[in-house]
Amino acid sequence: MTDASSAAVKSVEEVVGRFEDAAAPASASARILVVEDDGQLRSLLTELLTGEGYEVLTVSTGEAGLQSLQRESFDVVLLDINLPGMHGINVLTASPNTQTDAAFIMMTAFAEIETAVEAMKLGAFDFLTKPLDPDQLLLVIERALERTSLRREVARLRRELPRGPRARIVGRSKSLEHLFDLVERVAPTRSTVLIAGETGTGKELVARAIHDLSPRARGPFIPVNCSALPESLLESELFGHVKGSFTGAIANRRGLFEESHNGSLFLDEASTITPPVQVKLLRVLQERQIQRVGGAREISVDFRLIAATNQDLTNEVAEGRFREDLYFRLNVFPLVVPPLRDRKDDIPLLADHFRRRWADANDMEAPGITPETLQRMLDYDWPGNVRELENFVERAMIMYSGSPSIRFDAPQAAATDPHQNFLTRARDERWTVERLEREHILSVLESVSGNQTQAAAALGIDRRTLYRKLKQYRDETDS
Repeated sequence: MTDASSAAVKSVEEVVGRFEDAAAPASASARILVVEDDGQLRSLLTELLTGEGYEVLTVSTGEAGLQSLQRESFDVVLLDINLPGMHGINVLTASPNTQTDAAFIMMTAFAEIETAVEAMKLGAFDFLTKPLDPDQLLLVIERALERTSLRREVARLRRELPRGPRARIVGRSKSLEHLFDLVERVAPTRSTVLIAGETGTGKELVARAIHDLSPRARGPFIPVNCSALPESLLESELFGHVKGSFTGAIANRRGLFEESHNGSLFLDEASTITPPVQVKLLRVLQERQIQRVGGAREISVDFRLIAATNQDLTNEVAEGRFREDLYFRLNVFPLVVPPLRDRKDDIPLLADHFRRRWADANDMEAPGITPETLQRMLDYDWPGNVRELENFVERAMIMYSGSPSIRFDAPQAAATDPHQNFLTRARDERWTVERLEREHILSVLESVSGNQTQAAAALGIDRRTLYRKLKQYRDETDS
């Protein structure tokens, strides 16, 4: 036995006796694996740790330690660094393939401190130098068990978090429940999905829910708005390009199909894809291979395609603007997101959700929604769907901040000349100049989604003046 081992044994022997007369051991639920080639030290560690109520398994080699980790589950691993055969560092780095949540405590001679520090960088919880101090050993084990318990609790809570459509989409209406059911049916498959729905209904949320519930959930979710990119740029974004293929192509670049490998690619506003790009997209769906712009090499990609449109693609096909064969490739499993006017039961839930989210984000008290205001909201058809409702709530939170509640006045039906309609209301309702100014300011503020800088610029006043007027309106509401 080495001098270091003898000293370690002596220090452990001194403390073993302190636990021989203990009234009752601690909980035996924690399991500890000791990987140590010194037989006498293994025995004494076993006595010490079992006396503390731990369940202990000891082995003498790194290979045996790794096999134990493959067969059984442990909470803490006491691992000697300098082992015969398989080095302790190699056991540590191989452990993620067996059990990833055990806390590794490295045991090392003083001369191996640098190696122990390297072990910490590789994921070890802590290291102890020989000769071991029993009190320090027990303290480190206790801390390691706390860390292991915390990590397992976090993992458990993550597993229990709601996933899929119910985690992302607020609502309990029958039409939405039917959509949720379809999402949960198609998500585990490889099928291409086409999501139809009006602007603002939440088509991307549905796409993300499909990805969340799919076997590709750990892979990337890559969204692209096809309507926001011109044809040449969309082609390069989707398929990538090689250096020199066009002006500005100064280096090879991966496209979004490659970026979505082992994940999901979401094509929003698919109806706007131009015919030349439609041809290339059809080929990718058929062959599962892409060719970068300017390149000759075929690149295999494994992706799940989800497309969305706010247009009726059958009409686009009939008008010759969308390829029929591509339509059938996309429309394998169609989903329709209902407009908000068809699920008004969800308006109270959505309004409260947006109200609370705004309050949390701004660390402010949110004004309430009275039954009268809620009824007016239910009577309105919300042509902009959930997005319009969200924008209204955010604007109302700003406008009525500090007030006990918000109010909602349904927008008037648009006339041929919106300006004339505004003046007609002012005349018919005999607005004062102050009322006219107030309504105009609030209308402009709403048109820019509550952005006070943009509103001030549109009104031709500075931001401080706008802020002062908005504060005046809030004070008048409170009085």
